[in-house]
Amino acid sequence: MTDLPTRRYPAHVPPVARVYRSTILFVTACVQRRRGILANDDVHNLVRTKWAQADHWLVGRYMIMPDHVHFFCAPGAVEREIKGWMSYWRNQVTREWPEPTQKPIWQSDFWDTQMRNLEHYAAKWEYIRQNPVRAGLVAETDDWSYQGELNLLQWIGP
Repeated sequence: MTDLPTRRYPAHVPPVARVYRSTILFVTACVQRRRGILANDDVHNLVRTKWAQADHWLVGRYMIMPDHVHFFCAPGAVEREIKGWMSYWRNQVTREWPEPTQKPIWQSDFWDTQMRNLEHYAAKWEYIRQNPVRAGLVAETDDWSYQGELNLLQWIGP
């Protein structure tokens, strides 16, 4: 048996558009060196604002943790490659970052996966919701302030 090469970067497979089925991606973006700099009101508002302005992909439910962010997104009116869109909004956040000594902010890459069905989508959201509890930051998921839903991404299809 031969050893497979170790992947150095995540594979970003273009989403598959299917007739009568939603195209929703689950994305995770991490802070360089996993520094806990994201979980505060200023950053929460900044990230939400930049997502709203970067409308080639629409962000739905999200969770901002101290050192990473999870969210769901779907193509906007003009679909753009996810990698370019991710670079764009992270660059915009970095430009307006409230603490210059913390730059650079983001790891150079991110993880993404396309949701297969409603059960996959629901399971990922429950995993995201439990993150602050698993990390010992709150006792109940709803107590975590840095989460929400920017756009309603409804699942269509099986």
